[in-house]
Formats: sequence, C-alpha cells, structure tokens
Amino acid sequence: MSRTTSCPYPPRGTPGARRASSGGERGSIALEFVLVFPFLMLVLFGIVDVSLLLCDKAVITNASREAARAGVVVRIPQFTVSQISNVALNYAQRNLVTGGTATAPTVTVDQSNGTSPGSPLQVTVTYQYRGLVLGSAFASLTGPVTLSATTVMNYE
Repeated sequence: MSRTTSCPYPPRGTPGARRASSGGERGSIALEFVLVFPFLMLVLFGIVDVSLLLCDKAVITNASREAARAGVVVRIPQFTVSQISNVALNYAQRNLVTGGTATAPTVTVDQSNGTSPGSPLQVTVTYQYRGLVLGSAFASLTGPVTLSATTVMNYE
C-alpha cells in the first residue's frame, strides 16, 4: 500500500513553484527598501553638505592668499587695509557656494609690524557656513560652522 502525501507547494522546477514564493519576496524587498531609503538619503545629503563646506573652506583660504599677495607686492602707492580687504571680499563673493541666505565673510588685515620690506602682513578671512540641507538643520541646533583661514606673507 503506497501512501501519498499532498504538499501545499508544488515541487521545485515546476512553473508554479516560482509564483508561489515571488509575492512574499517582493513584499519583503519593498519593506527593506522603505526601511533603508531614509538612511541612504541622509548619507547622500551629508556627503553633499560636507563637500560644499570643504569647497567654501578652499575658497576662503584662496581669498586670504590673494589678499595677502596683493598687499605685499611692491606697488607705489602700497595697498591700504581697505583695498586688501576688498581683494579678499571680491574673490570670496565670486567663488563661495552658498545655500540659502548668503553671509559676507569678515576680513581682518594686520599690519602691526609696519609695511617695510621683510615685515609680515597677516590676512584672516572668517565665514559662517550655514549648510544646504543637513547643515542647516544642524546649524539650527548647534549654531553655524565658522570657517577661518589665515595667511601671513612678508612685504617685498
């Protein structure tokens, strides 16, 4: 006497086997995507914000270098403090990547040792980065990130 048992699932290799399990797999894949998607977006926007922050840091560093170089070059008459500041501000305003409300950088020029050849000129550019997406959310909690760059060059 042979006894046959009926299995609720068709045997492997038959066309019905694929259809029986595919509906549940699609649902679990969709659920996994819904759970992981917010974290992927958080990482993506974090990368964008950090990239913009690093770009702005490079811009203010170059602005301080441009201003210091313009100030120390032999020129008659020599640049005044306001002219040196304007060099840095013009460079920064043309090149800063701002998201939302733009704030102008602050430029400090230190000629305390005089303007004779060999004396140092110090130019400091400070900028508050507010961020684009995540940066603006963190800025509302902790305050804006302050970027600063200082360049010291000797008069020629």
